[in-house]
Amino acid sequence: MKNALNWFEIPVTDFDRAKTFYEQVLDCTMETNEMEGIKMAFFPADWENGIGGGISKAEGHEPSDQGTLVYLNGGDDLSVPLGRVEAAGGKVIMPKTDIGPNGFMGMFMDTEGNKVAFHSDK
Repeated sequence: MKNALNWFEIPVTDFDRAKTFYEQVLDCTMETNEMEGIKMAFFPADWENGIGGGISKAEGHEPSDQGTLVYLNGGDDLSVPLGRVEAAGGKVIMPKTDIGPNGFMGMFMDTEGNKVAFHSDK
């Protein structure tokens, strides 16, 4: 096994609002797809190495600020995407925080009520 993680989905209730939020925060375009009753938009990913994820709207997919915490790549400096969170409709709940030799982390609530984090080396 190369990586413990190979796929993740962040549940949403308002698909268009959530897609716009993540596109603004990550400064990217997310490809939309629907399969087996699940509407999804995909984050930029390294498909060759099998690691990816996205947002999903489907029956039984409920946003939550409890449970699993997903860390998105904060790029060269997570303060950049973290700085876009509130303008895009989310809320920063932990500012950029030094975690020693492991880099930096910061957490936010997205527009759907999910607690999500960023990680970066700087």
